[in-house]
Amino acid sequence: MTGAQILIESLKREGVEVMFGYPGGQVLPIFDKIYDSDIRFILTRHEQGAAHAADGYARATGKVGVCLATSGPGATNLTTGIANAYMDSIPMVAITGQVKSFLIGNDAFQEADVTGITRPITKHNYLVKDVKDLSRIVREAFYIASTGRPGPVLIDIPSDVQMQDTEFIWPEKVEIRSYKPTYFGHPGQIKKAVKLIAQAKKPIIYAGGGVIISGAHEELRRLAEKIKAPLTWTLMGIGGFPGGHELSLGMLGMHGTAYANHAIMDADLIIAVGARFDDRVTGRLDAFAPYAKIIHIDIDPASISKNVKVDVPIVGDAKNILGQILEDIKKVPDTKAWLATVEEWKKKYPLKYKGDGKLKPQYVVEQICEAAGSDAIITTEVGQNQMWAAQWYKYTKPRTFISSGGLGTMGFGFPAAIGAKLGCPDKTVIDIAGDGSIQMNIQELGTCVCNKINVKVMILNNGYLGMVRQWQELFYKRRYSQVCITSPNFVKLAESYGAVGLSVTKKEEVRPAIEKALSIDNTVFVDFRVEEEENVFPMVPAGEAINKIIGGLA
Repeated sequence: MTGAQILIESLKREGVEVMFGYPGGQVLPIFDKIYDSDIRFILTRHEQGAAHAADGYARATGKVGVCLATSGPGATNLTTGIANAYMDSIPMVAITGQVKSFLIGNDAFQEADVTGITRPITKHNYLVKDVKDLSRIVREAFYIASTGRPGPVLIDIPSDVQMQDTEFIWPEKVEIRSYKPTYFGHPGQIKKAVKLIAQAKKPIIYAGGGVIISGAHEELRRLAEKIKAPLTWTLMGIGGFPGGHELSLGMLGMHGTAYANHAIMDADLIIAVGARFDDRVTGRLDAFAPYAKIIHIDIDPASISKNVKVDVPIVGDAKNILGQILEDIKKVPDTKAWLATVEEWKKKYPLKYKGDGKLKPQYVVEQICEAAGSDAIITTEVGQNQMWAAQWYKYTKPRTFISSGGLGTMGFGFPAAIGAKLGCPDKTVIDIAGDGSIQMNIQELGTCVCNKINVKVMILNNGYLGMVRQWQELFYKRRYSQVCITSPNFVKLAESYGAVGLSVTKKEEVRPAIEKALSIDNTVFVDFRVEEEENVFPMVPAGEAINKIIGGLA
């Protein structure tokens, strides 16, 4: 087989059913073999869209997402999507073409050192120098991307390697001597954790994206109910615990609920599961959770005690470790007084907004939730729209909230929705967007219409780059610098691509427009003209302790 044939055959053996990308000169041998392949190829309108679509596919399905681009600008256009997947631990394999191997280093046309560029933003990457190595490299890439703490792996293939031929040998097993993830917690550390849990008077569970990656949501719920501990989650942990559960505190951190922040600051024990104590959660580090002992469960040993020193580190898979803890718990703490305190905070600091008759973005999100229900997959862009989607939609299941966490990538939500819909074709998929973010990858309307990908885009259009404007209002004396944006007519723009556009300017139009959008078998843009200077509250100012909350009503 040629290198191009080996690549396609290897992808099929890895179970790849769909991939996203864009052709170019240095991947023509691969695209020639894609022509004969039964792998569904989705031609996006930009390589960044391809990377985000592969990312959204992976988040929605738990499988490895795959994207493909040519050398030089094609490869560099993938890098934002690769970095996004790296920050959020998403299994992805990115394949790039490269100039002929004997031209590498000569500044050939459309040459870029993509392995060098992506080294800090991939879990691993490969430059294929010999066609004999290609099947092994593909096998390893998928194994590395999907095991341990998942992440993106890049394979850079020179065009001459794609055309060379060799005997196809498929390695049935992968053995990488330097890469041996730990999946079960050390029994001694489990015992220490169980002892701390039994002694606690004010325990709280803090869950991150690792709960969803490992499929640990049932074990997490069982632990919370067994020890009667309130539970809060990160942005990436949304869906890992039912939002309507009596022990639920919602999201914590900069835009988390006030009661979640107060609870974690007053707790005497934090059980952190698949979370990395990032700055949006902890606020000022030296003031974070001053009274708490910390149990930290994570498959990535480098994440433990990286930001916050912990008392009982447990390295391994969250699902396995929570199962071990549940088996070992004999004595549960008495949390009646603690739960009563938490309930008082819930009553004192509820999430709310002014019901003054104006078209509020929070109301739009609530109506989307009521109309679409808990089975829908919600993707978001980044900014105010993202935070309102996190706060006001009621998520009950894992893999139903897909958002850019660590990198905070504007333009992520729409292509991610495309990937999610292709991975879960029977689900309703909705991108909750801002008028700024949606324009970052709006060209993927063409991808949707050409491939009959039925996603709904709900645009919270306030005429601003809303989150930046909010910071300028609160911390820069309302000196609005480069945040007022002129948007196109989203209805006409959608129609020009062959999609459907709807416009909403009044509160009473919201629910009918959402229901109409959901009933249409096509991509639909709904332009909600929401109140221009509505802010996301609660809010913790950058650099403050997370119980130093501002926010008017919230």
